[in-house]
Amino acid sequence: MALILGLLIPLLGTMLGAAFVFFMKDGMLPRVQKSLLGFASGVMVAASVWSLLIPAMEMEEVRGAWSVLPAAVGFLMGIGFLLVLDELTPHLHIGTDKPEGPRSHLSRTAMLALAVTIHNLPEGMAVGVVFAGAEGGVAGLTLASALAVSIGIAIQNVPEGAIISMPMRAEGNSKWRSFLIGSLSGAVEPLGGLAVVLLASLITPVLPYMLAFAAGAMFYVVVEELIPEASEGEHSNLSTIGFAVGFVLMMVLDVVAGQASSTLAC
Repeated sequence: MALILGLLIPLLGTMLGAAFVFFMKDGMLPRVQKSLLGFASGVMVAASVWSLLIPAMEMEEVRGAWSVLPAAVGFLMGIGFLLVLDELTPHLHIGTDKPEGPRSHLSRTAMLALAVTIHNLPEGMAVGVVFAGAEGGVAGLTLASALAVSIGIAIQNVPEGAIISMPMRAEGNSKWRSFLIGSLSGAVEPLGGLAVVLLASLITPVLPYMLAFAAGAMFYVVVEELIPEASEGEHSNLSTIGFAVGFVLMMVLDVVAGQASSTLAC
């Protein structure tokens, strides 16, 4: 039950954010959008470090100084995977008019949706691999900490859902269509997470690499998309504040959940 809930929580966060389109008459204010983008960046970076990279190194601590090797290799593989996916998929980032990737005849709405799908894939993988590690008894990973990762990503998905649905509405789509597209952009998360969990028995030997892979993929999204969008133009300081809040919130969630789980186990 905890696994199903953990996989669905991030999608519910996206749907909640997408529902903002029913209550906001005008587009999202630039200041609000920058703050939310910074917040999402902070959550993803903290989740990558505390819930993925550190456990990956702790799993290999018997190697001594070489315990960092699987984390380093997996991290670079995650960056490379998203880089290739970005190059091979036609997509359009929010706030820009120039499509990226190969030429296609897809609509602007479809390319916006593809951009968000690329963004959400590593988040779903992160949730799935943390739950796989928790169920496999990996040190430092518990169901409580896995749920904390899921909740943290869901929190950052709320502004993300709004950031997707509002521009869709501005493009001339109906409120329901904008809500549906914004919600479906997060559907890849539980699917990606479920795929990782189902393959858990096969990936256990390479779990440290998978944890770091998910971290690298999320870092790619932050550095390539979120931070540039949040920093351009005026009021970039708001994105910095949002980043700090998101990072601290996710760090606290992860540490508190881990401590609480250890206390209950005793």
